Amino acid sequence: MKSRIHHLREPIGVALETLRAHKMRSFLMLLGIVLSVSTLIMVVALISGVNLYVANRIANLGSNVFLVLRFPIITDADELVKATRRNKPLTWDDYVNLRDNSKLALRVGAQANHLGRAKANGQTVEDTTVFGVTANIGDMKTDGPASGRYITDTDNEHRSLVALIGTDVAEKLFPGIDPIGKELDVDGRPYEVVGVGKKIGTVLGQTRDNYVYIPIETWLKYYATSTTSIAINVQTRDADWMSRTQEEAQTLMRARRHLHPSDLDNFGILDTGSLVGLFQRITGALAASMVGIVAVFLVIGGVVIMNVMLATVTERTHEIGLRKAVGARRSDIIIQFLLEAAALTGLGGIAGIIFGWLISLIARLVFTSLPASVPLWAAVVGIVTSVGVGLFFGIWPANKAARLDPVEALRYE
Repeated sequence: MKSRIHHLREPIGVALETLRAHKMRSFLMLLGIVLSVSTLIMVVALISGVNLYVANRIANLGSNVFLVLRFPIITDADELVKATRRNKPLTWDDYVNLRDNSKLALRVGAQANHLGRAKANGQTVEDTTVFGVTANIGDMKTDGPASGRYITDTDNEHRSLVALIGTDVAEKLFPGIDPIGKELDVDGRPYEVVGVGKKIGTVLGQTRDNYVYIPIETWLKYYATSTTSIAINVQTRDADWMSRTQEEAQTLMRARRHLHPSDLDNFGILDTGSLVGLFQRITGALAASMVGIVAVFLVIGGVVIMNVMLATVTERTHEIGLRKAVGARRSDIIIQFLLEAAALTGLGGIAGIIFGWLISLIARLVFTSLPASVPLWAAVVGIVTSVGVGLFFGIWPANKAARLDPVEALRYE
């Protein structure tokens, strides 16, 4: 064991000495390795951060909730045209049918939305999302009211003009005062504020607190048209019930719309997994495109390493002759030079990991909502890849050193 440690310590020491003695050459030699590994680390950190951000902030539909919509996720333009012709808007009657006939769902709710304008106290908030919701939507979402109450079944039954508002609306229209019980004008109609929602924050730089919740039957009365399509929110009993509850909802919707077994669904079902999967495909394509860049940097770095090691063999010809004269075998010379090459590229890999980690840390500080982090496996891959490049491109120089004739090598000046 001690002899093995000694054998490893010597080439690492030589590699460090080479870096100290030839700083500029060492910098240029390791630049490709550092750039490739740092690019790998940055891409992995950002992609893992984006995927986590999407799962927590964008694709969070609620606890064990999926949606029945007019359209599923469609990424093909031709398919979107076909679906637009085929898929009918989801109506209030579709919601009632699903609510009354579902045996597996814990809750079935409905919501719709429209961009409007909110006014109060001489102030106006533009592009406010006006949501119409059933009372049980509040039980499905994690962002309930911070003060006051949510929309109730009684509000819906009477089509009441009541509203729960987001914190942006509350702060801009009712600065310094409690908005509960105050009147709010939404698209020309007076609503009584009955609640203020919890602050959600931003998603991709866009606020999610500029909203007004009103009873969905009130919303349908004032905003619905012949092309209006609502969203049906279905909450399952727990995560294990998700697939079978989705199958039940699909069966009920197909039966209601009199679809034959060979007909395609003319509606869509969306869950958190579908949204996360979509973003993972997008980020996966980005990662695949970055593989080419990383590979180019690795090849450039490897070629530079190989040429520097060839020059090193020439510089150390006399030393190689001495080692062979005292009994060093060809394999000993090969192992020595391969370990030196691996040590050099390994140091470059460590530098790349540190540099990539610093860049991802800066990105996290600048974009505070993006949880960019470097997973352990990415650092391991970076080190293994850089060492592998050193071993691969160090084979030729190592073989050249091992083939030197000891007599000729001792005569070399």
